[in-house]
This record gives sequence, C-alpha cells and structure tokens, in this order.
Amino acid sequence: MRDAEDVTFGGSGLDRAAELRGQPDVLAQLAAGAGARILPLWRGKPLLRNSDTADPAAEAQGMCALAPLSPGADLLAHASEAPVFLGRDGEAAWFAVDVSSWEPMEGGAPYGAFLDPTEQHPPGLPQDHRFVELRAAMTRLTARDAELAAMAKGVVGWHATHRFCARCGAPSDLAEAGWQRVCPSCGARHFPRTDPVVIMLITRGNSLLIGRSPGWPEGMYSLLAGFVEPGETIEAAVRREVAEEAGIRVGAVGYLASQPWPFPASLMLGCRGEALSEAITLDPNELEDAIWITREEMLAVFAGESTRVKPARRGAIAHFLIMRWLEDTLD
Repeated sequence: MRDAEDVTFGGSGLDRAAELRGQPDVLAQLAAGAGARILPLWRGKPLLRNSDTADPAAEAQGMCALAPLSPGADLLAHASEAPVFLGRDGEAAWFAVDVSSWEPMEGGAPYGAFLDPTEQHPPGLPQDHRFVELRAAMTRLTARDAELAAMAKGVVGWHATHRFCARCGAPSDLAEAGWQRVCPSCGARHFPRTDPVVIMLITRGNSLLIGRSPGWPEGMYSLLAGFVEPGETIEAAVRREVAEEAGIRVGAVGYLASQPWPFPASLMLGCRGEALSEAITLDPNELEDAIWITREEMLAVFAGESTRVKPARRGAIAHFLIMRWLEDTLD
C-alpha cells in the first residue's frame, strides 16, 4: 500500500539513535541537558497537554500534545527505574519514565478495563497537563507524538512486567538505555517483547467479514485478528485464525500494512484474504458475533446510519484498512 505508514503510530521518521544506547556517559549528559524531554507515564498513560497549534482546524479537532518534563521536575522523583532513551527529534533527546508509584487524587478505571476514560492531574503542573489513556487520544496527536507515545508505552510496560529473569527468577537490571534487561545472577539478557498479530480484511465479492469479541462496547465490530504462532507464516496464521473463529476457509492472502499496537505489546500485520466459503460457524470463546457486510452497508455504518454496527475505532489499523477498502485504494 502506498500510504501504509500513514496508519496511527506508523513511521514518522523518528531517529531512535540506537548507537547511543550503549554509551551511558553520553546519555547521562543528554538526560540532564537543556534539550532533554522526559515523558512520564502513569499506569501506561502518557502525560498530555492541550496542543499549542495555531491551526484553527486542528484546534477544532481537540488536538493534544505530549507533555514532557525537564530534568529535576518533582513528578520524576516517582520514577521506578532509570529513564528509557527513546531517541532524538532534532536537538531534543527524548526519554520515558514510569511514575506509577505516584498516588493521584483521582483514581483510574479497574485494571484490565477496555478503556480508562479517567484523567489524572499531577500537582504543580498546568491544569491542562493530565495523564490520558492513549487509546482515547491517539487520533488527536501528531504523527511524531503518536510514535513517541506508542514507543514509550510499549517499552515502559514491558519493564513493568518483566522485572525478574525468565531463566533463573532473580531480579534483573535495566540495561542499554532501557532496551534490555540483564540478570546479574545468571547473565541472561532479555529484550522488549513484541507479539505479531494478523488482522484480516476478508472479502467475498462485495462483502466484508467483521466480528466482535465478548465484552466489547455495544455495537463495536472490527476485522478478525489473532496471534501468529511459533513456526507459522503470516499467510498460514490468517487462514487458521479465520477458520478457527468464524469457520470460513480463506484462499489467497496478501500483506497490506502494519501498525505498532502497544496494548500491551503487539505488532498488527494487516492482510487481505479471499474467502472460499460463506457460511459462518462461530467459536463462542473467540467471537460473540460475526457477519458479512456489503460496501453499501459499511458506508452507512461510517455515516452513522446503522443501528446495529458501529465503525472500528479511529486510529486503529482496522479502521484504516476498511476505509481504504471502501475507497478501493488497497493497492
């Protein structure tokens, strides 16, 4: 796809400056310098602020921006570990820290909730500085801010759940500017986890296969998706997942686009596939419902005219692919 990287969290051209990860003295100078941008995250939520854009259209859309702090900010005292180096944006060196030990006046949604709509305001910062759920804000960020936020959420979340060595169980240490964990007991090195997930635009003639998982918000439907298993190709994963979830046989499969999806640690591999059968047989453990929907019906969904189906979430690769299917611009 010619616009494959236009999907949210797609490549904005950030310089990750990986060559600096093994230079702790250089990184220490960058983290303490005037060009340091330190992004705090609380329970996976990045600190955001209102955008200072002068574009009236962007302002009308409620655009927001990352709200990095300067070295020495009070909130950074709650950091659980050393900062993770994200990269360089021009002269600015970006870092991320987990400040989940901070106790806000406002609580958050229960752990594991599909979406946490609550926002938390750290004292001593401007009133518009709040920790916000990335799912809720991703379409209101610039491409660069969205990439930085996804990167920060993914790697900080990995550290929060991988503090112990998977080989011997001993506590491990952050290394390589946050891009490794090293076990001081057995010497094992561990790297940030990314789980490949296929998400499928399965068509049969003029119709598209969509489904919904148990527990999703009412009316929410999306493309079918599933994890790639060890020793499995992307094409085989597409065919297996669609057969398992909906009982549909799939023939030709092609790759379209990808999207980092840090909820918590996936890489969505967008594919298209041609259905060889039509009858749907649901796996109730995977799907609550699945249906075929025509282009005309999906256009009505996106126009808000459907009483049964709501469109896939804006910013997600499912929405991106469905829109291009409707526009006939998948190639």
